[in-house]
Amino acid sequence: MKLMFDQEGSRACNVASGVIAGWTARDRAAVDHHIAELAKLNVPAPSAVPLFYRISSSLFTTAPAIQTVGSASSGEAEPVLFNENGRLWLGVGSDHTDRKLESHSVALSKQICAKPISATLWAFDGVSDRVEGFELRSWIRDCEEDAWTPYQEGTLQTLRPLLELAAASPLADRAGGLVQGTMMMCGTLGVLSGQVRHSRFFRVELKDPKLDRAIGHAYETVILPEVA
Repeated sequence: MKLMFDQEGSRACNVASGVIAGWTARDRAAVDHHIAELAKLNVPAPSAVPLFYRISSSLFTTAPAIQTVGSASSGEAEPVLFNENGRLWLGVGSDHTDRKLESHSVALSKQICAKPISATLWAFDGVSDRVEGFELRSWIRDCEEDAWTPYQEGTLQTLRPLLELAAASPLADRAGGLVQGTMMMCGTLGVLSGQVRHSRFFRVELKDPKLDRAIGHAYETVILPEVA
């Protein structure tokens, strides 16, 4: 899967494999609480914490719109790691997930939706000394005329260290990094309102407060009819 990225210059990159790291919060008590909350919605508990879901590389997209069947899906902001030619890059994206299917199978709910990601990536070796202080945010909007409403907010310090997740993933290489061409989504934050919900428009951002710069992506979810 070829995608165009701005990595200190624009170029086409081959995304060969994909993986999503789930249940990645550092606070195990918070993870257990979230598992209990989801159990009330009939979402099965993970078999391990963290847990890694393999997905098709073709799901990653930098397009401004995705399509889903029905309105039971929603986005969630996540940092993204990508190994391109032996160098690790950092971006941000949305692990868009079908919440209806999630109660049947989390793995299938991940595979069924496109994964919008930022077209700009930062070299990880240039930010690794301060990456845990980076600010991760998302916003939702239902109509063109609506203002953006804050949906998620926090720092990467609430997640397990990104390199630790890479080393633990099923697509880790012998050196503990990601296999060439692998893109990995690294976990998300809680929803500010406490209620996961669908919105027509979703926006994500990863900010480096030290340099006062940010990368992000906004996209629209186009709903296809759900027919029997």
